[in-house]
Amino acid sequence: MIRWIAAILGYIFFRIPGAIIGFLIGSYLDSSNRSGTNPLNRTSRVTPADFEVNLLSLASIVIKADGSISEQEMQFVQNYFVQAYGKERANATFRTFNEVIKTREVSASRICEYLRLRTRYESRLQIIHFLFSIAKADGLVSELEATKINEIAGYLHIGFKDFESIKAMFFTNPDSAYKILEIEKTATVAEIKSAYRTMAKKYHPDKLQHMDDLYRKGAEEKFRKVKEAYEQLQKELNFK
Repeated sequence: MIRWIAAILGYIFFRIPGAIIGFLIGSYLDSSNRSGTNPLNRTSRVTPADFEVNLLSLASIVIKADGSISEQEMQFVQNYFVQAYGKERANATFRTFNEVIKTREVSASRICEYLRLRTRYESRLQIIHFLFSIAKADGLVSELEATKINEIAGYLHIGFKDFESIKAMFFTNPDSAYKILEIEKTATVAEIKSAYRTMAKKYHPDKLQHMDDLYRKGAEEKFRKVKEAYEQLQKELNFK
């Protein structure tokens, strides 16, 4: 019942996109009521539908961060959903996304608060990686985009070193390998090896078994970047 009320209210205020989003949110509230779960409870998990809506909203914030809407970034998001959910569902979702990104302002703090209370830390790291991937889709992560993602990371309670590690995966500079491994350039070989073991464990794809296939692929990409950073330092410092 709640889902239909929410859909009607959404249609009144935001027409078709509002009806879709209202129905998804209402569906979550309906299921929460039936199971006796409080949707605001810290231990509750976000549903796939809610996660999808909130992820799209964060994507729209990043795409609009530099004052223009990049076709490459939009295409990246569309391709993501085609791979994750199939063409038919992805096209329907993307039509809603087009409306959201062009006509609505969304609150990053509210979205992140909702996700932070319902997702594991590893999943939130993957969200940041996904947002940087969107920003890099047109070939360059702008300063405004990086700043906006940093703001989102703060709302998600992402640690400074974790954020800098993921950010370094999308920038090429002499310090990138060290930043990815979350160590200083003065680190000893023993410290580098220890950092690699820690980071490899943190970003292991098994950490995201509860997420969809595309998110696990994202975890594999981060895992690969950590390995590449370690191998780069092995070559530069001549150790095994």
